[in-house]
Amino acid sequence: MADTKGYAQLELLIGGRWRQGADGKAEPVINPATGEELGQLPHATAQDLDEAIAASQAGFEIWSLTPVHERQAVIDRAVILLRERHARISRILTLENGKPLAEAELEITFVADTLKWYGEEARRAYGRIIPARAPNLRTHVLHEPVGPCVAFAAWNFPGTNVIRKIAGPVAAGCSLILKASEETPGTCIEIARCLQDAGLPDGVLNLVFGVPDMISRHLLASPVPRKVSLTGSTELGKHLSVLAASTLKRCTMELGGHAPVVIAADCDLDAAIAMMAKTKTRNAGQVCISPTRFLVEKAVYADFLDGFSEAMAATRLGNGLEEDTDMGPLIAGRRVEFMNALIDDAVSKGAKVTTGGKAGDRSFFEPTVVADATSQMRAMNEEPFGPLALVSPVEDLEAAVAEANRLPVGLAAYAFTRSHASSLYLQQKLNAGMIAINQPAVSLPEAPFGGVDESGYGSEGGSEGIEPYQRTKLVNELAL
Repeated sequence: MADTKGYAQLELLIGGRWRQGADGKAEPVINPATGEELGQLPHATAQDLDEAIAASQAGFEIWSLTPVHERQAVIDRAVILLRERHARISRILTLENGKPLAEAELEITFVADTLKWYGEEARRAYGRIIPARAPNLRTHVLHEPVGPCVAFAAWNFPGTNVIRKIAGPVAAGCSLILKASEETPGTCIEIARCLQDAGLPDGVLNLVFGVPDMISRHLLASPVPRKVSLTGSTELGKHLSVLAASTLKRCTMELGGHAPVVIAADCDLDAAIAMMAKTKTRNAGQVCISPTRFLVEKAVYADFLDGFSEAMAATRLGNGLEEDTDMGPLIAGRRVEFMNALIDDAVSKGAKVTTGGKAGDRSFFEPTVVADATSQMRAMNEEPFGPLALVSPVEDLEAAVAEANRLPVGLAAYAFTRSHASSLYLQQKLNAGMIAINQPAVSLPEAPFGGVDESGYGSEGGSEGIEPYQRTKLVNELAL
């Protein structure tokens, strides 16, 4: 059994003070690879949430008036601490999430890089001067922090999801109440400790955990928060949008996907297979942008299926702390049950499992390839959020685009082709907020991350990521 010593101290953060919940309630945090308890996570009560709301208001009044170069200095100190504590936080992430340590280390590097980017971008959040209509008139536009914010982050990327919620509002001069996942709270807590130790004023960042529905209803009913951000499912996004509408809070919604992968007959097949097998098994497929629906032109369908199945089968499952592990477990048993249901349905409707398809101990699940998938199958319509790849033959790129755009979600899409003309066609026709051609990367600190339609709206990352945390003010001054 792997050593679990060195896990995070689990606490709430309210008004700059680390503490337990008012009523002492807590829940266990479980290592999905071993089944052992890592710690007890305190729950916030309504009283705790009211104190967090008040703290965020007080923190906003201080932080919003702090000059941007001073805000950047605090952020830069936090980045230094994140890099100094990189190994420890990465290990905590693997313990609570299960992904291989190498993936966790890359994620914490991304956390530091993203926070660094936002700190720098805050200095570039310019207003503008509008040419005036009279000699003694000055017309200008100001960008101000929007106010206290609320954010909700999912469990699948305990570092990435969290820093995307923190970095934008903190850089812009806002305060934040963050509820990260109760299944993976340790990474979030350690990131917050870096910011607190770097000198972030009390109340600017508050962390709460507990019963999700109670927390979201309580926080979003308050008129104090002016902005809400979510990384989660489409269903949850719709629910929170309704709650936020009662007080007209701004929303950024990073929701579910079901990413298509177009494999053109002229592509570098070996490269496509190698990259997509590695990308599909990243975090055991528990990724909103995970490549899932492989739409392969018939001329190369058999060759792709054989090579891709072989590459997926070579993936080594195990505890994320072990050096030879390529893929860790699913987050919990409920994900195994869902995977089994999707595969059983697909097989009953004529699909063939070419590799994998079986559960292991606890919540481990083999990387799985299902051939001859059709639109009648549940897995082709419901996001698997696991190591399940669905492969379908298509006549041509037009047919591939039609299937890719059939679903109402449009987060990420992938394509492989040597033809520049085909690439331009796919870039224009694929309905997705992010498209990767001949490589898998769409998530970068300096680039916008977000979807269209039922994959949500708004972007995190890049210059687009700071805009939602600013409000616009026009000043038209006549000199007397």
